[in-house]
Amino acid sequence: MPDSGNPNPFDPVTSTYTRARAIEDGILVDVSDTAREAGFNIPVAVTRTVWERIVALPDGYRGFQDESGRLWDVLWMARHYALRAASSDRVTMSVLVRDIRKDLRDSHRPPRRHRPVMAIGAGDQGEAVITIMFSEDD
Repeated sequence: MPDSGNPNPFDPVTSTYTRARAIEDGILVDVSDTAREAGFNIPVAVTRTVWERIVALPDGYRGFQDESGRLWDVLWMARHYALRAASSDRVTMSVLVRDIRKDLRDSHRPPRRHRPVMAIGAGDQGEAVITIMFSEDD
């Protein structure tokens, strides 16, 4: 129970999980370098779930696409969504991804639509950062 003279009922903080630690642990993937090339001027990370579902390239697709190209597509779309929703701290994106098919001859199937969320918030020192995630990652 907090001391009644303490103005902050949440003191003392016993533990925090920082963005830097989440990147170190692999929960977030720092994509800031590529994001800068796509027009972002603040740090950008994607959750491991976004990386695995949208960016990562399973072995069966090597030679058809590459992860750097898929990441570029996600960040390019994110930039356009960010510009359209400049007054909001969160926007749901729509990203089409050609998923791996068990039978690569089944190429007539359309790309799958994913709906990640792009959120701008405070980083470890209060600086602006962007995280691209799925709603269940929040």
